[in-house]
Amino acid sequence: MALRRGVFRWLVNRRFFYKFTSLGVRSLSENVSSKPAQSSYPETPRDHPIYTPEHYALKESLRKIIDQEINPYVDQWEADGIFPAHKIFKILGNAGFLGVTKPVEYGGLGLDYSFSVAVAEELGNIRCGGIPMAIGVQTDMTTPALARFGSAELKQEFLLPSIMGDKVACLGVSEVGAGSDVSSIKTKAVRKGDEYVINGGKMWTTNGTQADWMCLLANTSDELPHKNKSLICLPMNLPGVHIARKIDKIGMWSSDTAQVFFDDVRVPCKNIIGKEGMGFTYQMLQFQEERLWAVANILTTMDNIIQETIQYTRQRKIFKQPILHHQAVHFRLAELQTEVELLRSLLYRATALYIKGNDVTKLASMAKLKGGRLARELSDSCLQYWGGMGFTSDVQVSRFYRDSRLMSIGGGADEVMLGIICKYMDTLPRK
Repeated sequence: MALRRGVFRWLVNRRFFYKFTSLGVRSLSENVSSKPAQSSYPETPRDHPIYTPEHYALKESLRKIIDQEINPYVDQWEADGIFPAHKIFKILGNAGFLGVTKPVEYGGLGLDYSFSVAVAEELGNIRCGGIPMAIGVQTDMTTPALARFGSAELKQEFLLPSIMGDKVACLGVSEVGAGSDVSSIKTKAVRKGDEYVINGGKMWTTNGTQADWMCLLANTSDELPHKNKSLICLPMNLPGVHIARKIDKIGMWSSDTAQVFFDDVRVPCKNIIGKEGMGFTYQMLQFQEERLWAVANILTTMDNIIQETIQYTRQRKIFKQPILHHQAVHFRLAELQTEVELLRSLLYRATALYIKGNDVTKLASMAKLKGGRLARELSDSCLQYWGGMGFTSDVQVSRFYRDSRLMSIGGGADEVMLGIICKYMDTLPRK
């Protein structure tokens, strides 16, 4: 708890914070390169569009944990197909990083969402995509609705230990026949007395094999699809909860993904988050934060991939000159860095509006769409310049090529993002 208290003191004492004004994002870990990654966005709080000295101190503290407790073991966890979520979450929880925006009375730091974006950016320095994604599920996908709408009793039982790192959470939304189309889920929770009896199943459940509880979206009535759903806190150790299998994936290897079935699972009615029938709305609100978080996280990784590609192509020669010296290569890298900076500007604009209470669904959808497409474009272009090395599992660019493909699928596919954007543009066909 000492480290948590230390971080919190930093975040409530601005005078102490100004000693951090010279801090910037740290260099890549030493086992990759000793040369700092260069980016065109401001490196000091004085110049940054939304960050203050508090943000930079938080990022610096998190980077130490990444360098010491996570990155040295990533290769092994990737090979194992799982990482020790309880161990890592406890380290992060003790330091305050699992509840940056959550209420202080439940162990959080009580800060605005720009701090969550800063944390997501820094987590992009983890040398794989699976572990940041698992952390993001805990902080920005399973707990926002609970923190905002849950009862004090539910917050004490599920939110507090999730923030402290004592419990691992997972999100139960997607199903075999309902991914991006959330309204089509079939899992039912039927009220019987003071309990819900739950039957159905969930698919692609991140953290599913290790989770202690699930933020479950289920149909609780026969109302219209947008009015019949509720979010329920479901302990994963209840009778009738079955982990059917751990799903093999083409990427995100260190993150465990499960298929889960529910067979007459009984949950107290008091475990419902907020009001019955409001689950769809609550989940849509959670998606705003999830999508902004995903964009922030992948931006840092894209910066790192570009820099590592520059370093490699500067050293690797072809036709008696470095690959980087070929105009097609350095022009292409310049184009990619420009695209990254444009996406970063969109993220910061959306974040600035969001913390002022604005609806940023359109901007978040645009950022998510662009982030997924740019990640695919950037990983493919950079991998090409690594040649045969890029086709091995020994370099970061090949891992990013595998992991980043999920960005255009998870959390709402590209096509769903386009539909949301068109809705806000009023260009969808009238029914």
